Amino acid sequence: MALRKTDKADLRKRYPLFIEIGMVMTLAVLIVAFRLDMSVDDTFEVQLQEQEVVQMEDIQQTQQIEKPPPPPRPPVPVEVPNDEVLEDDELDLDMSLDLDEVIDLPPPPPEVEEEEEPEIFVIVEQSPELIGGLEGLQKKIRYPEIAKKAGVEGRVFLQFVVDEQGNVHDPVVTRGIGAGCDEEAIRAIQSAKFKPGKQRGKAVKVKMSLPVTFRLK
Repeated sequence: MALRKTDKADLRKRYPLFIEIGMVMTLAVLIVAFRLDMSVDDTFEVQLQEQEVVQMEDIQQTQQIEKPPPPPRPPVPVEVPNDEVLEDDELDLDMSLDLDEVIDLPPPPPEVEEEEEPEIFVIVEQSPELIGGLEGLQKKIRYPEIAKKAGVEGRVFLQFVVDEQGNVHDPVVTRGIGAGCDEEAIRAIQSAKFKPGKQRGKAVKVKMSLPVTFRLK
């Protein structure tokens, strides 16, 4: 059987009454608070401590500035007596020129005879002859490997000077084919030997040209 509260023990029915009583008491407290005198006493003063005043004084310069010394006095002029006579140097103006006198002059320096460079001939009575001929020169040729691989063939034209002993000097390529053939042609002609050319029976220097053939077998 379920228990049931009595009307006096059941507090839920009294909740509205408790709320009304609380609201009345809160309103009374607010009214009393607004009516209190909340003004501040005007006699309250804040005293500030006086600060020390520091005065800045200008410091006078005590260092003495040295003044430059006065300029020296000009020297006092000394009078020279007018009676003093200055001695004149006597000049001998009676010099005579003897035209008959023989003057020895130093001998002139000896003339240095410049050695004349031998003339280089282009056309002579007897042209230089290549010892061994062109066939002997061609046998000295070593075909460059680059020219072989590239299949380069042709003629290299050289110009050079044959001296009185038949040696070759200053070889240059006037028309080449490249691929190392020009350098090989110069090497071959420098190792060649000639019978020197002659003019009026005398060996002379002769400028000449010669082709070197490069042909693959």
